[in-house]
Amino acid sequence: MSTARRTAAAGGRPLPAVHGMRAKAGPVRNIAVLRALQLGDMLCAVPALRALRAAHPQAHITLIGLPWAQSFVERFRLYVDDLMVLPPVPGMPEQPPGGASLDEFIEAAHERQFDLAIQLHGNGAITNGLLAQLGAPRMAGFYAAGHDCPDRAHFLLWQEVEHEVLRMLRLMEAIGAPAQGNALEFPLSAADFEALQAVDALLPPPGTYVCIHPGARMLSRRWPAERFAEVADRLAEQGLAIVITGSEEERALAEDVAHAMRMPSLNLAGRTGLGAAAALVSQAALVVCNDTGMSHIAAAVRTPSVVVCCGSDPLRWAPLDRERHRVLSHPIFCRPCMHQRCPIGHPCAWNIAPQAVTAEALALLEAGHAPAFVGRHGQAAGQAAAVMLSRRHRSPVR
Repeated sequence: MSTARRTAAAGGRPLPAVHGMRAKAGPVRNIAVLRALQLGDMLCAVPALRALRAAHPQAHITLIGLPWAQSFVERFRLYVDDLMVLPPVPGMPEQPPGGASLDEFIEAAHERQFDLAIQLHGNGAITNGLLAQLGAPRMAGFYAAGHDCPDRAHFLLWQEVEHEVLRMLRLMEAIGAPAQGNALEFPLSAADFEALQAVDALLPPPGTYVCIHPGARMLSRRWPAERFAEVADRLAEQGLAIVITGSEEERALAEDVAHAMRMPSLNLAGRTGLGAAAALVSQAALVVCNDTGMSHIAAAVRTPSVVVCCGSDPLRWAPLDRERHRVLSHPIFCRPCMHQRCPIGHPCAWNIAPQAVTAEALALLEAGHAPAFVGRHGQAAGQAAAVMLSRRHRSPVR
């Protein structure tokens, strides 16, 4: 265990035994954290994991998550020690096919002898039953109204209207792990920047480009490609380079944006791994995206962003810093949307105008909100973009 981890906080705090479960005295040395979700959801859990590590610096913390989260564990070694892949569980979405059976997984969990199991996956309607099978004598998490509460001291009532980051920090406080700030993190290494440079030799200099990210896992969460293109053109007219980002599955969508643009762009969709994509964002002057994982990456590396929130819930997922990150949404009765495609014509997307997104983008650039990265000329990326804009004639936003 690293010196930084050992000195992160004072010694671990033992939790009282959960009522009605096996009592076990002594400190918490082996912790399981259940959160089998995608990148954006995991980044929102980082402040809670940071608080947990500070309260239990000597504990072994295991994330129970999806297979992709091995890369998350490797990047966040300061807070998480290893990964147990959760097999398919009836009623839980986003579960990968194949792998170990649920019975084999439960048996492996019992062999690990967890002292504490924490449910950070949702309201507990499905996951609390799974948590109880892990064999830990102490548990904590959330429970839904109308459902049984496993333990009033360490299971909190799920509140629908609550930001995801603050929700998990509220639970950490309840189990004796005070918050260590609510900021997101995304540690970047030299290898991440080297991988970025290997992607394309024609990358624009730091602070001179905007990342346009039109994708989202659910189609109902996507703002139309032609509107991203219109915003990108307006920003390009101010002298900023445009870099389009996305996953391999979003390559065609990124091409749609590029083809709809009048100005040139660099399309890197499907060409960057996670680390290189985050390095790219860290050097950008601005990100324009949907309410998706890219929004959380921008918040984690402190790059200003304009987030178009279509079917998702901005009160739960939008960045907490509303000065550096501007969120646009249209009020609608059916939010949050659980449909892959909107069945009513996607009014939450069409009622967000490109002019409004462009205006917020220009305001952020002119304010010079600087990301953590400082360019090779000694000027922070956000400041470089602000200077660039101030030197150009800006035509009215259409």
